Amino acid sequence: MIANRLKIAALVIALCAATAVTGPARAADGRIGVELNKLEPLASACRAYLVLTNKAGMAFRDLKLDLVIFDTDGIVARRVAVQGGPIPDGKTSLKVFDIDGVKCPKISRFLLNGVMTCDTQGGQHDGCVGLIDTSSRAPAPLIK
Repeated sequence: MIANRLKIAALVIALCAATAVTGPARAADGRIGVELNKLEPLASACRAYLVLTNKAGMAFRDLKLDLVIFDTDGIVARRVAVQGGPIPDGKTSLKVFDIDGVKCPKISRFLLNGVMTCDTQGGQHDGCVGLIDTSSRAPAPLIK
């Protein structure tokens, strides 16, 4: 009984340590992390908080994300463009946007459908979607 409790405690400690080091808000080197951090109910909308972490090795003058929000029936509820840039290399940034006419509890998931604009200091960058890692701390997952 005590041995099992010690094994469980060790596993919990290991998982907590791994999460602290590689938590969802962190991006790997050469990547951009986009985390759905929080959903906040408003009177006639849902406010979403995105945390962007740029470790891509380049600054982005413009980074516009195409997000699709699905309701709890799996039906598209809304499509929004979120301005994520400018975001310097090595910078973490918070972007807040409201999803009008959608209640937070009715959201089942977010889809990063694409990147509408991806401009670096050197001009347009192709393949930005491939640089992005998505995660969520909110009840609804953010997928791509």
